[in-house]
Amino acid sequence: MKLFIKNMDGPESKTWLKTQLNDLGIAHEKEIQLGEIALTTVISPQKLQDLKTRLEDKGLCIIYDRKQVLSEQVKYIVQEMLNCKEAPQQNYSTYISERLHLNYTYLANIFSETQGITIEHFIINQKIEKAKDLLLYNDYSISQVADMLNYSSIGHLSNQFKKVTGVSPSEFKKQMQSR
Repeated sequence: MKLFIKNMDGPESKTWLKTQLNDLGIAHEKEIQLGEIALTTVISPQKLQDLKTRLEDKGLCIIYDRKQVLSEQVKYIVQEMLNCKEAPQQNYSTYISERLHLNYTYLANIFSETQGITIEHFIINQKIEKAKDLLLYNDYSISQVADMLNYSSIGHLSNQFKKVTGVSPSEFKKQMQSR
């Protein structure tokens, strides 16, 4: 049995969830995927309710709707791509489609329907958030950030950054450092 979890955001969420499952005595596969738990036995309604309560306290929830599950899986794949040291060799649409074994157009339509944003805009927003973190909390140049996030040029990063934030990366860095 698989449970799909909404709003998991990284390794910390997986560690926390594993602790909760063990604490509740819910048997699961050793490896927990981002957004997905594979249970090894059926759990009682009471344990399921206890898990739901703990998830809600952490801002997470179990999702049952197939479209919501697919949308969350796309989000997790995008997060993995951005956190990976090496970007996928193929374009994002091909990579996402191959990972989920579904047609990209189908995934894109479901994602837009459930999230109110296209996958492309979601990826851009996530890349810009990552760029902001890299510029603020590390000593990376704009050129290094562009390379790390697989942008074709500094100009490409700068244009997308300004569209999303309203300021250029260098202006953003200056504003944040002056605070």
